[in-house]
Amino acid sequence: QVQLVESGGGLVQAGGSLRLSCAASGGTFSSYGMGWFRQAPGKEREFVAAISWSGENTYYADSVKGRFTISRDNAKSTVYLEMKSLKSEDTAVYYCAAKNRYYGDYLSSRSFSYWGQGTQVTVSS
Repeated sequence: QVQLVESGGGLVQAGGSLRLSCAASGGTFSSYGMGWFRQAPGKEREFVAAISWSGENTYYADSVKGRFTISRDNAKSTVYLEMKSLKSEDTAVYYCAAKNRYYGDYLSSRSFSYWGQGTQVTVSS
């Protein structure tokens, strides 16, 4: 079983950048595909980005494509989300999640078994 801890959230002006980190422990990190999801107040949790266990394959929501970059360092058991050109609509709690690397759709939250506690990202306009 893996535990996930996010960090790096905060308050940033529109157009600014943030880098989120998610540190994993308690499991073999390379066994898991990793994803980032977000939930804004009054809205459902939505997919943001995901990365395969090797880092070879990445997936992005259309709303963040070209602005966000997901990456991972298996030696450090950490996944990152680099966010640039932030917009007010990016304001949300961002969650890191892990899924079995062999099964499930990377774009669906139902595929992910393990979740972090979330980190708040607030973009001021």
